[in-house]
Amino acid sequence: MTLQEWFAEYGESHQNSKNKIIHKICVPLIFFSVVGLLLQIPVQMGPIKLGEIFIAIALGWYSTLGMKPVMVMLGQLVLCYILLYLLGMVIQPLWAALVIVFVLAWIGQFYGHKIEGKKPSFLKDLQFLLIGPLWVVKDLFFK
Repeated sequence: MTLQEWFAEYGESHQNSKNKIIHKICVPLIFFSVVGLLLQIPVQMGPIKLGEIFIAIALGWYSTLGMKPVMVMLGQLVLCYILLYLLGMVIQPLWAALVIVFVLAWIGQFYGHKIEGKKPSFLKDLQFLLIGPLWVVKDLFFK
């Protein structure tokens, strides 16, 4: 599928304006918390953490959609790394805060889908979990 086809299909279950707002808040929080939790995995494989390998695999998947999606996601990852570094200086243990953010953001997501009256897209295809972070910024980067 092309990026536009992914966006169109994802958008089918995100028509309600309240659900869209909830997603534009909760999807970035979920992405941020997942990146943070992946980086908390203590397994080192040389100089690379196991979580970073998962992030690299996700970037490989984004590369199948084109260079622009990869660059947008790299930008989001850089922002996550900076925020995680700063938060790690003031919040300990960081992983606990990330779990709380993750759980609360998913509660928000499911509430949004209750308002929408449609199931979350990822229940149809797990790849939609990777589309969400692009979809929330599509108006900024993908006209």
